[in-house]
Amino acid sequence: MTSVPRQAERGIAQRAPGRWIALGVLVLAVLLVAVDATVLGLATPYLSEDLQPSGTQLLWIGDAYSFVIAGLLVSMGSLGDRVGRKRLLLAGATAFGLVSVLNAYAQTPEMMIVARALLGVAGATLMPSTLALIRNVFEDPRERTLAIGIWSAAASAGMAVGPIVGGLLLEHFWWGSVFLINMPVMALLVVVGIKMLPESRNPSPGPWDLPSVVLSLVGMVGVVYAVKEAAAGGFTWPALAAGLLGAAALHAFVRRQRRLPVPLVDVRLFRNRGFSAAVLANLLTILGLSGLLFFLSQYLQLVQDRSPFRAGLAELPAAAGAVVAGLIAGAAARRFSARTVVSGGLAVIGLALAALTTITQSTGYPLLGTLLLLVGFGAGLSFTITSDIILTAVPKEQAGAASAVSETAYELGTALGIALLGSIVTNIYRDFPGPAATPEAARESLAGAVVAAAHMPADTAAALLRAARESFVDGVALASGVGAGLLLLAAGMAWFLLRGQKPISKPVQPTATTGSAAHRQIDT
Repeated sequence: MTSVPRQAERGIAQRAPGRWIALGVLVLAVLLVAVDATVLGLATPYLSEDLQPSGTQLLWIGDAYSFVIAGLLVSMGSLGDRVGRKRLLLAGATAFGLVSVLNAYAQTPEMMIVARALLGVAGATLMPSTLALIRNVFEDPRERTLAIGIWSAAASAGMAVGPIVGGLLLEHFWWGSVFLINMPVMALLVVVGIKMLPESRNPSPGPWDLPSVVLSLVGMVGVVYAVKEAAAGGFTWPALAAGLLGAAALHAFVRRQRRLPVPLVDVRLFRNRGFSAAVLANLLTILGLSGLLFFLSQYLQLVQDRSPFRAGLAELPAAAGAVVAGLIAGAAARRFSARTVVSGGLAVIGLALAALTTITQSTGYPLLGTLLLLVGFGAGLSFTITSDIILTAVPKEQAGAASAVSETAYELGTALGIALLGSIVTNIYRDFPGPAATPEAARESLAGAVVAAAHMPADTAAALLRAARESFVDGVALASGVGAGLLLLAAGMAWFLLRGQKPISKPVQPTATTGSAAHRQIDT
């Protein structure tokens, strides 16, 4: 009885000769989001000089995008299952390009924060749609794992392309130009995507529950905001109130999903040990990495005096390592096991971050480049396999919701990482023993200190920069240690929770649901 659905699945793959071209279109969307995330780090010193945000506002500029996208991913993934993933992807891509213009021409810190939040709304439509379409286009398990590896590698390539292209733009134009590069990519994605992408949706989706959307957004934003505020200023009443509101909203969201005939996301998926382990591994990995990487671009530019272009080139090994790992992860998991590859990748990242605790102002690039290469390689191994585990845990009709859960963990980890690890760096930095005439703006951020030093006598400026840079590096080193602990913890948890995980090359045994789904065409 099981041979017919498997043959049907193979037949679908054979009847989709344009599936690799479709993957290329999806890769454009991934590149767009990755480029946008990396160029912001490079543009931060210039943005700070122009808009003069406070330290808190600078953190909000960095994580407003992630806060909003984390709150909307589940809702948008479920919406794609209902209205069509191709339709949602193309609409979101168009909106992403338009809102990028608003980011480029922001005139105040507040306007920039709002623009980043709106970009998060558009971005929430992109990532779940790309992974869900991969799940539906690539039925063969080996091809699907390779496609996910290419998808993951594209995100890493975006990390490389973003700093290099952004660095060139920043050396010749104003900081807003780094957002305008989204426009030609968007235009190409929409034009080619209309012709090449197959539409896919859940044929029996049920209604899109608006109260669940609101509860998800309020819950995620409330909890993340509370963590951010508590990390930055201690447990204040506003932070406590936001945390309680967010926790209550998430609790109500889960209860509502259990009662709905067709929920936005089936929370019973988390009873699957492999699914839960993959989601948790993604969250802890990004939490440990994101806050550190957010400040690494500032370290390369403001501490070691690299130009934006040279800073972008310096970060290239991380992307190169992730590209290679993404392409070999599937074969490695089949040769060894899923838990070996995931745990090994996380352990490699953790050890590399532990080595970064020795960082100083004069740390040589051979050490930095090697550690970045190891970080990228470990991340590529882990993310490729965990993404595949998450996608194959559900029938393809629910691929949008499942991929949204994966991306929610990613974005939530990014927001929490910038909030927690970023706050560690910021709090240590603020206490540097600068000259008596040190202005308050110099204690808000290292970029502020560089700007302030430009208007001081040479001796005073040198003393200010020496003290500020030393304190900033101390903060980065401590954040690296915390990140290393989180990654090693994630490696241990993945080794335990992924025990017995089926090889990713083995098709999932069809149930009554998945068996009938195998006979459906991709286009509906």
